Amino acid sequence: MGPTLDSMLSTIFRGARVYDGSGRPPQVVDVATYGDRVVLIGRLDEQDAREIVDCTGLALAPGFIDVHGHTDELWLIEPRVESKLRQGVTTEIGGNCGLSAAPLVHDVLRRQRAERLKDYGIELSWSSMDEFLTLVERERPAINVATLVGLGTTRANVAGDDPRPLEREQSATQERLVREAVEAGALGVSSGLIYPPGSYATTEELSAMAQAAASAGAPLYATHLRSESDALEEAVDEALRIGRTAGVTVQLSHHKAWGKRNWGRVHRTLAVIDAARDAGEPVFADAYPYLGAWTELAQILPPSSRIGGVEATLERLRDPAQRAGIALAVELVWQGRWHEILITDVASARNEELAGQRIGELGRSWGVKPVAAALQLLLEERLTPAAIFFEMTQSDVDAVFSARFVAVGSDASGRALRGVTARGLPHPRAFGTFPRAVGRYSRRRRIYDLAEGVRRATSLPAAIFGLRDRGLIERGTFADLLLFDEEALIDRATYEEPTLLPEGIRAVYVNGVCVLRDGAFTGERSGRVLRHT
Repeated sequence: MGPTLDSMLSTIFRGARVYDGSGRPPQVVDVATYGDRVVLIGRLDEQDAREIVDCTGLALAPGFIDVHGHTDELWLIEPRVESKLRQGVTTEIGGNCGLSAAPLVHDVLRRQRAERLKDYGIELSWSSMDEFLTLVERERPAINVATLVGLGTTRANVAGDDPRPLEREQSATQERLVREAVEAGALGVSSGLIYPPGSYATTEELSAMAQAAASAGAPLYATHLRSESDALEEAVDEALRIGRTAGVTVQLSHHKAWGKRNWGRVHRTLAVIDAARDAGEPVFADAYPYLGAWTELAQILPPSSRIGGVEATLERLRDPAQRAGIALAVELVWQGRWHEILITDVASARNEELAGQRIGELGRSWGVKPVAAALQLLLEERLTPAAIFFEMTQSDVDAVFSARFVAVGSDASGRALRGVTARGLPHPRAFGTFPRAVGRYSRRRRIYDLAEGVRRATSLPAAIFGLRDRGLIERGTFADLLLFDEEALIDRATYEEPTLLPEGIRAVYVNGVCVLRDGAFTGERSGRVLRHT
């Protein structure tokens, strides 16, 4: 009597060159799954399965893990997370840079967030982290998703846009919100120390919140540093101090040196991190393999002009005298460099055709100075435009990626090729980060070999963020698997055509189920919400 369907193996990948995620050289073996797990590895000629995949000439690796995503609420309307899945990403971690989808308990914050989400057709119907993650589970994402809790978000819940240090009662409330979010599943905390109101947090406040997360069982502090430019070294020192005080793992987000006068500083910061790691401190970083940073255009504004939040900033821009002062401060920084800023996303239909223009071009088309055009655009669009800033050098990016403690993170939200998330002109990292970091940086730039590139995108992030049984191909691990052509894996997305799809991806399996095969979606959405437990 033959095996029953219930006892038969799910899938056998025959003859694949298996990059197991450890960084070891590949081996040609068979890999079998049963349900959502890898169950057998070796010569499986005598075994049968419901699906047999001939992997001759192809490579098999764990699915990539994007440690620095920003999809968050968009998981509710784009559950396929198309741009990530097409790169071979099977797990995304959101809630980065101090901004998370929850908690949302402060009335003003809820109104602000609801207004922003309205542009995407999302109704704000949750308050707590548990409620948000439950909604995501109901949408059945195609990839696994997890989140940090943002300390900018928690601070806004207790102090709004007040730049002053928190009072004792406010601090206690914020600690409670952090603990509740971790107990609901958040993997740790994140900070965004250039974005108000998170930028108002003191070192002591950040340490206390990281300790609160650790007390709830998630000792991880991921940080967009207080400076990535002139004060980069001091910002790294602050992050390490927070880690030591709170007794937590430190993850330095999208590590880089911003601005030509700061190029080369990453060599010093990488040495500092190495020394801390040699002393036993758990310090890591992530990076994206591009020279352009992608963030809010409002970053050109002096911090003093943003105190009090969006409405206060807009009032200053409406006032001719204050606007002149702001323009002078902005021009001092950006004079002669307006071509380095590329507009990518504009919320309103009124200005949506501006996506793809440089600020210098915008000034010429509007018949005003570039600084006046930038400030007018920020005013008309209520500070919402996003932009790419071409501020890094390739030698720095190569140096960061050469460090073995650096994982791959896209610093991008999930996008689709059609629909509301396809608006604007994204950074090419939205569609190209992982094939570029794993394929191009191993085969063409030779920063590391392919096995090490796979490790940076799989087992390293899984270890940093505590994702159990993921990031490796071993017996008993979850069957998040990527089948690819190792000689063809490469990115195609450019700044001019950022949605060009990568090459070399043959199939993506999430929890044992094929969700993408030969560029076509199978209709399956087998991802899970990965909660801290």
